[in-house]
Amino acid sequence: MKNLKLKAARAGMDLSQDDLAKMAGVSRQTISAIEKGDYNPTINLCIGICKILGKTLDDLFWPEE
Repeated sequence: MKNLKLKAARAGMDLSQDDLAKMAGVSRQTISAIEKGDYNPTINLCIGICKILGKTLDDLFWPEE
């Protein structure tokens, strides 16, 4: 399932995938794969991304009901 919430939060901060990847210490391909739903990140990576974007785990990674 695509992670459009992550993509929207990243774009809302005017960050490219590459910018976010560098800040999170991963590759741009990893961020792309997370946004496409092709990769399940570790909880530590999820927390790191949330801190960078100023969001909670629920905001970015909890599926809508």
